[in-house]
Amino acid sequence: MSNKPKIVAIVGPTASGKTALGIALAKKFDGEIVSADSRQIYRGMDIGTAKPTIAERRAIPHHLIDIKNPDEEYTVADYKTDAIAALDDIITRGKLPIIVGGTGLYIKTVLENLDIPKTEAHPELRAQIESEIARDGLAATFKKLVELDPEAASVVDPKNSRRVVRALEVAIATGTPFTSQRKKNEPLFETLVLGLNPPMELLRERIDKRVDAMMRDGLIEEIKVLTKKYGQSPSAFDAIGYRETIAHLNGTLSQDEAMAVIKMNTWHYTKRQMTWFKKDKAVHWIESEKEAVSLIEKFLSDER
Repeated sequence: MSNKPKIVAIVGPTASGKTALGIALAKKFDGEIVSADSRQIYRGMDIGTAKPTIAERRAIPHHLIDIKNPDEEYTVADYKTDAIAALDDIITRGKLPIIVGGTGLYIKTVLENLDIPKTEAHPELRAQIESEIARDGLAATFKKLVELDPEAASVVDPKNSRRVVRALEVAIATGTPFTSQRKKNEPLFETLVLGLNPPMELLRERIDKRVDAMMRDGLIEEIKVLTKKYGQSPSAFDAIGYRETIAHLNGTLSQDEAMAVIKMNTWHYTKRQMTWFKKDKAVHWIESEKEAVSLIEKFLSDER
Protein backbone atom coordinates (compact mmCIF):
# COMPACT_ATOMS: atom_id res chain seq x y z
CA MET A 1 0.00 0.00 0.00
CA SER A 2 1.41 3.36 -1.00
CA ASN A 3 1.83 6.20 1.47
CA LYS A 4 2.06 8.77 -1.31
CA PRO A 5 -0.54 11.56 -1.52
CA LYS A 6 -3.57 10.57 -3.57
CA ILE A 7 -4.81 12.50 -6.58
CA VAL A 8 -7.38 11.90 -9.30
CA ALA A 9 -6.98 12.66 -13.00
CA ILE A 10 -9.76 12.93 -15.58
CA VAL A 11 -8.63 12.52 -19.18
CA GLY A 12 -10.24 12.18 -22.58
CA PRO A 13 -10.70 13.99 -25.87
CA THR A 14 -12.10 17.44 -26.44
CA ALA A 15 -15.86 17.74 -25.78
CA SER A 16 -16.02 14.44 -23.88
CA GLY A 17 -17.42 16.05 -20.71
CA LYS A 18 -14.25 16.30 -18.58
CA THR A 19 -14.99 19.78 -17.21
CA ALA A 20 -18.51 18.95 -16.01
CA LEU A 21 -17.41 15.66 -14.47
CA GLY A 22 -14.45 17.28 -12.75
CA ILE A 23 -16.63 19.94 -11.16
CA ALA A 24 -19.24 17.39 -10.04
CA LEU A 25 -16.58 15.18 -8.45
CA ALA A 26 -14.82 18.13 -6.81
CA LYS A 27 -18.12 19.12 -5.17
CA LYS A 28 -18.71 15.58 -3.91
CA PHE A 29 -15.20 14.88 -2.64
CA ASP A 30 -14.20 18.37 -1.41
CA GLY A 31 -11.73 18.76 -4.24
CA GLU A 32 -10.03 21.42 -6.29
CA ILE A 33 -9.18 21.24 -9.98
CA VAL A 34 -5.80 21.57 -11.64
CA SER A 35 -6.22 22.28 -15.34
CA ALA A 36 -4.14 20.27 -17.81
CA ASP A 37 -5.00 22.28 -20.91
CA SER A 38 -2.14 23.88 -22.82
CA ARG A 39 -4.30 26.79 -24.03
CA GLN A 40 -6.44 27.56 -20.98
CA ILE A 41 -3.29 28.85 -19.27
CA TYR A 42 -3.54 31.99 -21.44
CA ARG A 43 -5.46 35.07 -20.35
CA GLY A 44 -8.08 36.27 -22.81
CA MET A 45 -8.28 32.97 -24.68
CA ASP A 46 -11.63 32.06 -23.16
CA ILE A 47 -14.24 31.20 -25.77
CA GLY A 48 -11.96 29.33 -28.14
CA THR A 49 -10.52 27.14 -25.37
CA ALA A 50 -13.90 26.35 -23.76
CA LYS A 51 -12.64 27.53 -20.39
CA PRO A 52 -14.74 26.80 -17.33
CA THR A 53 -17.01 29.78 -16.72
CA ILE A 54 -16.35 32.35 -14.00
CA ALA A 55 -19.30 30.90 -12.07
CA GLU A 56 -17.83 27.39 -12.30
CA ARG A 57 -14.47 28.65 -11.10
CA ARG A 58 -16.10 30.47 -8.19
CA ALA A 59 -17.94 27.31 -7.17
CA ILE A 60 -14.80 25.14 -7.35
CA PRO A 61 -11.24 26.53 -7.22
CA HIS A 62 -9.39 25.95 -10.49
CA HIS A 63 -5.61 26.16 -10.80
CA LEU A 64 -3.34 26.90 -13.81
CA ILE A 65 -5.96 28.83 -15.76
CA ASP A 66 -5.18 32.43 -16.82
CA ILE A 67 -1.59 32.35 -15.59
CA LYS A 68 0.17 33.67 -18.72
CA ASN A 69 -0.39 36.22 -21.47
CA PRO A 70 -0.55 34.75 -24.99
CA ASP A 71 2.80 36.28 -25.94
CA GLU A 72 4.62 34.64 -23.01
CA GLU A 73 6.48 31.37 -23.47
CA TYR A 74 5.28 28.39 -21.44
CA THR A 75 6.85 24.97 -21.67
CA VAL A 76 5.98 21.44 -20.55
CA ALA A 77 8.71 21.79 -17.92
CA ASP A 78 7.05 24.98 -16.66
CA TYR A 79 3.74 23.14 -16.44
CA LYS A 80 5.27 20.30 -14.43
CA THR A 81 6.71 22.74 -11.90
CA ASP A 82 3.48 24.73 -11.59
CA ALA A 83 1.21 21.67 -11.46
CA ILE A 84 3.22 19.94 -8.73
CA ALA A 85 3.19 23.16 -6.68
CA ALA A 86 -0.59 23.41 -7.09
CA LEU A 87 -1.13 19.75 -6.20
CA ASP A 88 1.05 20.03 -3.10
CA ASP A 89 -0.83 23.15 -2.00
CA ILE A 90 -4.22 21.46 -2.40
CA ILE A 91 -3.04 18.37 -0.53
CA THR A 92 -1.60 20.48 2.31
CA ARG A 93 -5.02 22.07 2.79
CA GLY A 94 -6.68 18.68 3.06
CA LYS A 95 -8.51 18.83 -0.28
CA LEU A 96 -8.59 16.24 -3.07
CA PRO A 97 -6.62 17.37 -6.15
CA ILE A 98 -8.30 16.55 -9.46
CA ILE A 99 -6.30 17.05 -12.65
CA VAL A 100 -8.65 17.69 -15.56
CA GLY A 101 -7.58 18.10 -19.17
CA GLY A 102 -6.83 16.74 -22.59
CA THR A 103 -3.18 17.74 -23.02
CA GLY A 104 -1.73 14.27 -22.67
CA LEU A 105 1.91 15.26 -22.37
CA TYR A 106 1.15 17.68 -19.52
CA ILE A 107 -0.62 14.92 -17.59
CA LYS A 108 1.99 12.26 -18.34
CA THR A 109 4.81 14.58 -17.27
CA VAL A 110 3.25 15.11 -13.84
CA LEU A 111 1.92 11.62 -13.15
CA GLU A 112 5.10 9.85 -14.29
CA ASN A 113 7.38 12.54 -12.85
CA LEU A 114 9.22 12.91 -16.14
CA ASP A 115 12.38 14.89 -16.55
CA ILE A 116 12.01 17.22 -19.53
CA PRO A 117 15.46 17.93 -20.97
CA LYS A 118 16.19 21.44 -22.11
CA THR A 119 17.45 21.43 -25.68
CA GLU A 120 19.15 24.44 -27.15
CA ALA A 121 17.81 26.15 -30.25
CA HIS A 122 19.46 25.58 -33.63
CA PRO A 123 18.53 28.65 -35.72
CA GLU A 124 20.14 27.43 -38.95
CA LEU A 125 18.45 24.04 -38.77
CA ARG A 126 15.14 25.66 -37.91
CA ALA A 127 15.45 28.02 -40.89
CA GLN A 128 16.19 25.01 -43.13
CA ILE A 129 13.07 23.17 -41.89
CA GLU A 130 10.94 26.29 -42.37
CA SER A 131 12.21 26.65 -45.95
CA GLU A 132 11.28 23.00 -46.59
CA ILE A 133 7.76 23.74 -45.36
CA ALA A 134 7.55 26.71 -47.70
CA ARG A 135 8.73 24.54 -50.59
CA ASP A 136 7.05 21.19 -49.92
CA GLY A 137 4.19 22.03 -47.56
CA LEU A 138 3.62 21.37 -43.86
CA ALA A 139 2.13 17.91 -44.45
CA ALA A 140 5.36 16.66 -46.06
CA THR A 141 7.43 17.98 -43.17
CA PHE A 142 5.09 16.39 -40.62
CA LYS A 143 5.46 13.08 -42.47
CA LYS A 144 9.23 13.43 -42.17
CA LEU A 145 8.84 14.05 -38.43
CA VAL A 146 6.67 10.95 -37.95
CA GLU A 147 9.21 8.82 -39.83
CA LEU A 148 11.85 9.90 -37.31
CA ASP A 149 9.51 9.92 -34.32
CA PRO A 150 6.34 7.80 -34.77
CA GLU A 151 4.90 8.79 -31.37
CA ALA A 152 4.84 12.42 -32.52
CA ALA A 153 1.79 11.54 -34.62
CA SER A 154 -0.35 11.52 -31.47
CA VAL A 155 1.45 14.37 -29.66
CA VAL A 156 2.17 17.06 -32.25
CA ASP A 157 -0.61 18.89 -34.08
CA PRO A 158 0.21 18.42 -37.79
CA LYS A 159 -1.38 21.80 -38.59
CA ASN A 160 0.71 23.67 -35.98
CA SER A 161 3.83 24.62 -37.91
CA ARG A 162 5.70 25.85 -34.84
CA ARG A 163 5.25 22.55 -33.01
CA VAL A 164 6.20 20.52 -36.08
CA VAL A 165 9.32 22.61 -36.68
CA ARG A 166 10.43 22.40 -33.04
CA ALA A 167 9.89 18.64 -32.77
CA LEU A 168 11.75 17.96 -36.02
CA GLU A 169 14.52 20.37 -35.03
CA VAL A 170 15.07 18.50 -31.76
CA ALA A 171 14.92 15.07 -33.40
CA ILE A 172 17.47 15.98 -36.08
CA ALA A 173 19.80 17.96 -33.82
CA THR A 174 19.98 15.34 -31.06
CA GLY A 175 19.57 12.21 -33.15
CA THR A 176 16.88 11.07 -30.70
CA PRO A 177 13.10 11.23 -31.15
CA PHE A 178 11.57 14.32 -29.54
CA THR A 179 9.02 12.22 -27.63
CA SER A 180 11.59 9.83 -26.15
CA GLN A 181 13.75 12.48 -24.51
CA ARG A 182 11.90 12.20 -21.24
CA LYS A 183 13.20 10.21 -18.27
CA LYS A 184 10.74 8.57 -15.87
CA ASN A 185 11.30 8.98 -12.15
CA GLU A 186 9.56 7.57 -9.10
CA PRO A 187 5.98 8.96 -9.17
CA LEU A 188 5.27 11.67 -6.60
CA PHE A 189 1.60 10.76 -6.21
CA GLU A 190 -0.68 7.76 -6.14
CA THR A 191 -3.11 8.46 -8.93
CA LEU A 192 -6.49 7.20 -10.07
CA VAL A 193 -6.88 8.03 -13.76
CA LEU A 194 -10.45 8.16 -15.08
CA GLY A 195 -11.05 8.34 -18.82
CA LEU A 196 -14.04 9.55 -20.79
CA ASN A 197 -14.57 8.10 -24.26
CA PRO A 198 -18.06 8.84 -25.61
CA PRO A 199 -19.23 7.13 -28.82
CA MET A 200 -17.53 8.77 -31.78
CA GLU A 201 -20.79 9.90 -33.41
CA LEU A 202 -21.82 11.63 -30.17
CA LEU A 203 -18.40 13.23 -29.84
CA ARG A 204 -18.55 14.58 -33.37
CA GLU A 205 -22.01 16.01 -32.72
CA ARG A 206 -20.75 17.71 -29.55
CA ILE A 207 -17.78 19.18 -31.41
CA ASP A 208 -20.03 20.66 -34.10
CA LYS A 209 -22.36 22.15 -31.47
CA ARG A 210 -19.43 23.51 -29.48
CA VAL A 211 -17.94 25.30 -32.49
CA ASP A 212 -21.34 26.74 -33.40
CA ALA A 213 -21.72 27.98 -29.81
CA MET A 214 -18.24 29.52 -29.84
CA MET A 215 -19.15 31.58 -32.88
CA ARG A 216 -22.43 32.68 -31.30
CA ASP A 217 -20.64 33.57 -28.08
CA GLY A 218 -18.19 35.90 -29.84
CA LEU A 219 -15.07 33.95 -30.84
CA ILE A 220 -14.32 36.32 -33.71
CA GLU A 221 -14.57 39.37 -31.46
CA GLU A 222 -12.39 37.69 -28.82
CA ILE A 223 -9.68 37.09 -31.40
CA LYS A 224 -9.95 40.62 -32.79
CA VAL A 225 -9.25 41.96 -29.29
CA LEU A 226 -6.37 39.55 -28.73
CA THR A 227 -4.65 40.19 -32.06
CA LYS A 228 -5.02 43.93 -31.62
CA LYS A 229 -3.20 43.65 -28.30
CA TYR A 230 -0.61 40.98 -29.14
CA GLY A 231 -0.47 40.80 -32.94
CA GLN A 232 -0.90 37.52 -34.83
CA SER A 233 2.51 35.99 -34.15
CA PRO A 234 2.25 34.47 -30.62
CA SER A 235 2.52 30.69 -30.79
CA ALA A 236 -0.53 30.48 -28.50
CA PHE A 237 -2.63 31.58 -31.50
CA ASP A 238 -1.66 28.42 -33.38
CA ALA A 239 -4.38 26.72 -31.32
CA ILE A 240 -7.33 25.19 -33.14
CA GLY A 241 -10.07 27.76 -33.42
CA TYR A 242 -7.66 30.67 -33.31
CA ARG A 243 -5.54 30.07 -36.38
CA GLU A 244 -8.61 29.38 -38.56
CA THR A 245 -10.39 32.49 -37.28
CA ILE A 246 -7.27 34.59 -37.89
CA ALA A 247 -7.27 33.23 -41.45
CA HIS A 248 -10.87 34.42 -41.72
CA LEU A 249 -9.95 37.87 -40.41
CA ASN A 250 -7.12 37.99 -42.97
CA GLY A 251 -9.57 37.20 -45.77
CA THR A 252 -8.23 33.71 -46.48
CA LEU A 253 -11.39 31.90 -45.32
CA SER A 254 -15.03 32.91 -45.15
CA GLN A 255 -16.68 32.59 -41.74
CA ASP A 256 -18.49 29.42 -42.82
CA GLU A 257 -15.26 27.96 -44.18
CA ALA A 258 -13.43 28.81 -40.96
CA MET A 259 -16.12 27.09 -38.90
CA ALA A 260 -15.96 24.00 -41.10
CA VAL A 261 -12.17 23.82 -40.82
CA ILE A 262 -12.31 24.31 -37.03
CA LYS A 263 -14.74 21.40 -36.76
CA MET A 264 -12.58 19.20 -38.97
CA ASN A 265 -9.32 20.06 -37.17
CA THR A 266 -10.94 19.55 -33.77
CA TRP A 267 -12.23 16.16 -34.88
CA HIS A 268 -8.77 15.12 -36.06
CA TYR A 269 -7.31 16.37 -32.78
CA THR A 270 -9.73 14.28 -30.71
CA LYS A 271 -8.64 11.19 -32.60
CA ARG A 272 -4.99 11.95 -31.82
CA GLN A 273 -5.92 12.47 -28.17
CA MET A 274 -7.62 9.09 -28.02
CA THR A 275 -4.64 7.40 -29.68
CA TRP A 276 -2.48 8.88 -26.92
CA PHE A 277 -4.75 8.03 -23.98
CA LYS A 278 -5.61 4.53 -25.22
CA LYS A 279 -1.92 3.61 -24.89
CA ASP A 280 -2.09 4.26 -21.15
CA LYS A 281 -3.10 1.02 -19.42
CA ALA A 282 -3.61 2.87 -16.13
CA VAL A 283 -6.74 4.65 -17.39
CA HIS A 284 -10.07 3.40 -16.03
CA TRP A 285 -12.55 4.08 -18.82
CA ILE A 286 -15.92 5.10 -17.39
CA GLU A 287 -19.35 5.83 -18.80
CA SER A 288 -21.03 7.70 -15.93
CA GLU A 289 -20.51 9.97 -12.95
CA LYS A 290 -21.85 7.16 -10.73
CA GLU A 291 -19.08 4.87 -11.94
CA ALA A 292 -16.50 7.59 -11.26
CA VAL A 293 -17.80 8.13 -7.74
CA SER A 294 -17.60 4.42 -6.96
CA LEU A 295 -14.01 4.16 -8.19
CA ILE A 296 -12.91 7.25 -6.25
CA GLU A 297 -14.54 6.01 -3.05
CA LYS A 298 -12.66 2.71 -3.36
CA PHE A 299 -9.43 4.54 -4.25
CA LEU A 300 -9.62 6.84 -1.23
CA SER A 301 -10.48 3.99 1.15
CA ASP A 302 -7.75 1.70 -0.25
CA GLU A 303 -10.30 -1.01 -1.06
CA ARG A 304 -8.83 -1.89 -4.42
